[in-house]
Amino acid sequence: MPDSEKSVKQDPIIQLIVFRLGEEEYGIRIEQVKEVTITPEIARMPKTPSFVKGIANLRGDIIAVIDLEERFRLRAAGQEMPAVSYTMAIEAKEYTIGIMVREVPQPLSIQQSVIEKAPEFIQDINIHDKYIEGIAKIEDRIIVVLDMLKLLTPSEIMQLQPKAESSGSGSRTKA
Repeated sequence: MPDSEKSVKQDPIIQLIVFRLGEEEYGIRIEQVKEVTITPEIARMPKTPSFVKGIANLRGDIIAVIDLEERFRLRAAGQEMPAVSYTMAIEAKEYTIGIMVREVPQPLSIQQSVIEKAPEFIQDINIHDKYIEGIAKIEDRIIVVLDMLKLLTPSEIMQLQPKAESSGSGSRTKA
């Protein structure tokens, strides 16, 4: 009997930040979220995809703010973001982006074993973007767990990086 108890591994607890997109619940691991704030004033940027709302000044950092409802096509026709929305700052190695959401995101602690791998057909559809980490089923809730660091394609990341001045400065000095 003690042997079987030793072989049972401790199921790690993970913390998610849960938010709504359309009618669905989504979650991301808390370590990917730098902060949550009321959406600051956004300046529109030319030649960016429509789901990129623009750039904002978040505590001195200029970040791109994206609308995942629009990116994932989850918004009902004619529905707009409310006047007051919230932005989650997501920090990756090369960039920080803001994700706009309708309501205040909520923390949720769950056991890692609750997250099931996303069904194969979903992974096949999203062959270029493996940003769905899995599906968490908690009582009557279904939460799609996203890996925010895999959400944007490399070309989208290049479009959003405000660090373009370093590559442009070399060409300006030659002129």
